[in-house]
Amino acid sequence: METTRFWDALPERARKALREEGTTVMLKPGAFLMREHTHTSQVFVLHSGAVKVWVDRAGDVAILDVLGPGDPVGELEAVDGGVRHANVEALTPVEATVLTADRFRRVLDAHPGTAWAVAAVLAERLRDANELRIAHFPDDPERRLAGRLLRLMSRFGAPRAGTGSGDEDGVEVRLPVSQQDLGRWAGMGRRKVAQILAAEPVRGGLAVARNMIVVRSADPLHRLADRE
Repeated sequence: METTRFWDALPERARKALREEGTTVMLKPGAFLMREHTHTSQVFVLHSGAVKVWVDRAGDVAILDVLGPGDPVGELEAVDGGVRHANVEALTPVEATVLTADRFRRVLDAHPGTAWAVAAVLAERLRDANELRIAHFPDDPERRLAGRLLRLMSRFGAPRAGTGSGDEDGVEVRLPVSQQDLGRWAGMGRRKVAQILAAEPVRGGLAVARNMIVVRSADPLHRLADRE
């Protein structure tokens, strides 16, 4: 599934208006852009770095998404006025434009095409959430994990040093995403993630290190993610 970059979908005039209405902020790893169950009314547009979106339910953490350059954060609450549904925490150093929900909506009203950019983001995230839901019935942990890894590759993948190409084979994702994080995102325990990575057909084609995921071949991931 192709990911939708909100910033890339905006006309230049709308980008300029968002920057003028907002403020540029720099955030350190571990900083919170927002916390669940709060009523703050800020919208962030990420320009560099990565954040994880997660919830805490009685001490159990579930990761909902990992967002990066071009992605908006807080746009859902800006649209419906509800409380924050999740925590958003910086995984890496982050640069973003931050503005109030009122100013964000003001830009949308002044530049009608931006509303479609927001709609495209929400639609893509809904499709991704539905894909995860489908992979639970029947239970298919391999498909769920493959989908999360491909999503990371799509958003943050870069050719490995020495490959000299942008092909999916030989891709690295430089993010501090652990096997436990992948499990929390794909709905399984760390041991199950390790088991899948060590088994055929993934074994040998992918490695998850402390601050980097190396994908030597994406073909097995595509086969797992696309199977019916």
